[in-house]
Amino acid sequence: NCDRFVHLIHTVAMNSPSQASSLHPLDAPAACIGFDWGDSVHAIALHVPGQPIETLQLDHSPERLIAWLDSLQERFRGAFVDIAIECTRGAVVYCCQAYHWVRIFPVHPTTSSKQRTAFRPSGAKDDTHDALVLLDILLNHRDRLRQLHWDEPDTRLIAELVAARRKAVDRRTLLSNQLTSTLKDYFPQALGLFGDNPTAPIAIGFLRKWPTLIDLQASSDAVISRFYRQHNVRSETLIKERIQAVRQSKSLTLDEPIVSTRSRVAHLLVDEIEVVQSHIAEFDSVIAAAFARHGDHAIFHNLPGAGAVMAPRLLAAFGSDRSRFPKPEDAQRLFGVAPVTESSGQRSWVHWRYGAPRFLRQSLVEWAGQSILYSAWAKAHYEQQRKGGSSRSAALRSLAYKWVRILWKCWTTRTLYSEKHYLAQLVKRSSPIAPRALELAQEMGL
Repeated sequence: NCDRFVHLIHTVAMNSPSQASSLHPLDAPAACIGFDWGDSVHAIALHVPGQPIETLQLDHSPERLIAWLDSLQERFRGAFVDIAIECTRGAVVYCCQAYHWVRIFPVHPTTSSKQRTAFRPSGAKDDTHDALVLLDILLNHRDRLRQLHWDEPDTRLIAELVAARRKAVDRRTLLSNQLTSTLKDYFPQALGLFGDNPTAPIAIGFLRKWPTLIDLQASSDAVISRFYRQHNVRSETLIKERIQAVRQSKSLTLDEPIVSTRSRVAHLLVDEIEVVQSHIAEFDSVIAAAFARHGDHAIFHNLPGAGAVMAPRLLAAFGSDRSRFPKPEDAQRLFGVAPVTESSGQRSWVHWRYGAPRFLRQSLVEWAGQSILYSAWAKAHYEQQRKGGSSRSAALRSLAYKWVRILWKCWTTRTLYSEKHYLAQLVKRSSPIAPRALELAQEMGL
């Protein structure tokens, strides 16, 4: 089957105008490669104009990968080599970054999957065949692919840092949920005695001091009261209520295997949470320093509601390459805030964009939610969407859609956002939200 497919691709490539041939001679690649990457072995399909397609298996190791790239450089004397691959990051992409003559064209996995199914309706999968599919897409649909461009180092540093920080926050959330579940098994009263945040300093201190209800009830009222004051609980009424709750509490279980094991698990989770918390604080410090040094710092720092966390994430989303988004619609589609309209026959329907980068869309939508507190027109637009029947999430995506157009303009022109200027434009265009926006602006003192 692979041999027949190789012959089919080669025949098509030889008898139809190649996408590469329509390029400027200086831009035309010396070879095109379909690269199906794997954890241990990579499948490669290589096509040189006028020659048969070559296929090979490459063991995954830095030495083997670098040796293969060096052989390509020697073989084609530094001329461009185009590689189609199903990822935008990872070991292979990072290795290829060091070779200026390698041009990477990411292919969405859905695209290659559909193409594979077209030739193999049975769904049979083979790594070499997958590499040939990627090569076919690159040879015949190059104009539909977008070359992967590396942003400047300062921007990529911020992008990597904010993504890593988000993973650390997600890890903390996971640990928090696990701790809550553990406490519900043997010491549920604790959840009401230190507040609603199991990762807060008061919660960590509470569980370190009193891992079980028996330990807590063995302490005097004075000791418990002093603990709360040391953790900034100033309400004497609240302290007395919690002490009274302690004295009235009864153990959910006295079974030693359960209490002993669960308390040890709680201790483990508390230790993990503290470690993750410290690393998140370090991420915040490093991100703040990198963000302050960036040339576009002022543009994103000035945005309403962005703050120390969201502003760097927004900068990372847009990057520093102004040619990346020729139109605001390009950014809206990539970020996943632009809706999709489908039609079939006399029916049409609108849904949100599937397959969009989750972290980018999350960044835009979260910031849109924060901007409501600081931007009059943003709050007016959100209110309008909610009154029209939109859910909170749909209203925030709609607001993010609007914000991207504004931010795109500020980003491309290197202009700072001005709430007063935008409100004036809404009035000038007789926007339906203009009266409410002006009313809110007066209330907010903008």
